[in-house]
Amino acid sequence: MFERILVVCTGNICRSPVAEAFLKQRLPERHISSAGLGALEGEPVSAFARQLAEADGLDVANHQARQLTVTMIQEADLILVMSEGQRRAVGQHVPQALGKTLLLGRWLDSGKGRNIPDPYRKSREVFEHIHMLLKDAALTWAERL
Repeated sequence: MFERILVVCTGNICRSPVAEAFLKQRLPERHISSAGLGALEGEPVSAFARQLAEADGLDVANHQARQLTVTMIQEADLILVMSEGQRRAVGQHVPQALGKTLLLGRWLDSGKGRNIPDPYRKSREVFEHIHMLLKDAALTWAERL
């Protein structure tokens, strides 16, 4: 049973906090958190990501970006990342964590899986597209967990 789920992206201000909020909404009994490989520590969720999250009924107002640590990796039962590159980066920190580190977008594209690109400093339209990918991916994970 995956009790402790960690969602990882780059800065921990666009993708992972939104995916974390979607998972928390659907899996309130689990411990779900997020972090970034190159976190903009202490920063809130970016404006477009926050607007879209709040429009979907998610609470991301108190989020503060935090840096991924070895302890976080070791304590997580499941780590969800946005890309294969991020999966490898987690494995560089803790090689034995590769087996529990999977793509958030694993079930997208009819089960073929896909990376979820970084919308940082992009247009609202890009954020809207990424938000829908995050929503679809997180809700599919919630169903399977």
